[in-house]
Amino acid sequence: MDAAPSLPDPDALALAVASGERAALARALNLLDDRRSEARRRAAIFLSRLQAQMVQDKGHLIGITGPPGAGKSSLTAALIARWRRGGLRVGVLAVDPSSPISGGALLGDRLRMKTSVEDAGVFVRSLACRGDFGGLSAEVWPMSLVMLAAFDITLIETVGVGQREIDVARMCDTTCFVAQPGSGDSIQFLKAGILEVPHILVVNKEDMGAVAQRTLSELAGVLRRRHDQEGWEVPVLSVSATRGTGIDALADTLQRHHALLAAMGGLGDRRRRYQGHWVLKRLREEFGSFGIQRLGGENALLERIATDPGSPFGQLESFRRQMFEQLGTARPQETTPD
Repeated sequence: MDAAPSLPDPDALALAVASGERAALARALNLLDDRRSEARRRAAIFLSRLQAQMVQDKGHLIGITGPPGAGKSSLTAALIARWRRGGLRVGVLAVDPSSPISGGALLGDRLRMKTSVEDAGVFVRSLACRGDFGGLSAEVWPMSLVMLAAFDITLIETVGVGQREIDVARMCDTTCFVAQPGSGDSIQFLKAGILEVPHILVVNKEDMGAVAQRTLSELAGVLRRRHDQEGWEVPVLSVSATRGTGIDALADTLQRHHALLAAMGGLGDRRRRYQGHWVLKRLREEFGSFGIQRLGGENALLERIATDPGSPFGQLESFRRQMFEQLGTARPQETTPD
């Protein structure tokens, strides 16, 4: 039986998160990570209440992706320092590889964010990817909603992008790809079409000299540079996270892209689409393409989600219920693994 009394009241929790209480933020993220059926029920209520209180275009949701070893964590730390000097509050969801034994975040306690634990304006949460394709964790989108309610900037750092792992682009306002100088990964990602997705390309470790400059030239020379729907020309920037060079220019470029989106309007609608892709992926994982078709097809599902003000957990559970009704089978309950 679920220990319901140990779980927070969703209405009180939503009010506390919306008012910026740090302890409430930690409790909220723990609730969203709880797989028990009663926790899922309360999490759906909590997210509905929180979303009802939020300004839909609040904050800036940024994705940092790229191959392992490119320096994403160092770059994230440098950006946090820059934003904090400007008085901005920053929340980070850092997705790590999963431990094969515990299933938890393998690098959750690493020296990834060199920020003061006493800085109330920074909150870092490590998540395990738990084998999820896409470079993210299943909890990232619901947790992003919590972070957006509490911080000026919410940054998602992926586990390390592979040729199929581009989910971050379907979940963030601005996607930044970090390239590793001289690794050859950049050309492979170009061939896979991944580098058509980011809004900003960054070659980190410019202190490597000619190797970094060559990678910068490769990307600048062959990239498809325009996001047609936004009229955004994709810049290729050179930085050194360890030396702190180029960080101001990168932060300014991230802000410039956010300003463009804000001027275009509809940022709230974009985030409903992010939620739609999150729900769709969870449904596909559980029911496959067959289930998606039984529910009306991908486009129809995305349209329904875009016009539904509900929480991601609530929407997902509603579609799961419909699917099990169609199949004439009992709906399995979510429980805590033994």
